[in-house]
Amino acid sequence: MKFAIIDTETNWCNEVMSIGVVIADCETFAPVDTKYYILTQECLIGGMYSAVLQINGNPPAIECNREEAICDLLNWFNEHNVQSIFAYNAQFDYGHLRELADFKWYDIIKIAAYKQYNSKIPDSAECCKTGRLKRNYGVEPIIRMLSGDYSYFETHNALFDAIDELKIMQLLALPLDTYNVAIINSKEELKC
Repeated sequence: MKFAIIDTETNWCNEVMSIGVVIADCETFAPVDTKYYILTQECLIGGMYSAVLQINGNPPAIECNREEAICDLLNWFNEHNVQSIFAYNAQFDYGHLRELADFKWYDIIKIAAYKQYNSKIPDSAECCKTGRLKRNYGVEPIIRMLSGDYSYFETHNALFDAIDELKIMQLLALPLDTYNVAIINSKEELKC
């Protein structure tokens, strides 16, 4: 079985202009496949990260409208038997991709930013009573903390960010069922 990691970038009107997705194996967390969509109408408006929309390489960006992107994603998820979607600060992506609300969504930040799950959070770090870091719990500082690579900088390209979010899960090295506490849209437990 496989799961998806998804990231979106929005334009100045808070509309999704790009979607990056990685499908990963439930047991090994190894990436299996990737897709990257640029939504042609929405990207014309421009946004904070428009400069990094275009990527060279594999996979090439699929330039299409939102309906075509969602249709392709649903077919692709079905081919890979994807039932669960993960995202960093998942409420944002979930709220912008309501067409995917039937999937179980999990928030990586609810594990990565909490001392009880992330053993790399130093004792000196300021945390809330819940165990969540008070600051510096975005993708960039968490990857730096987990990897020890303080030269890492987040690209803010939806595909590269989805790859980075999978990297966080790999570096945490926690069983997938740990994320049952991080579900955002269902009471049902994650099974893989």
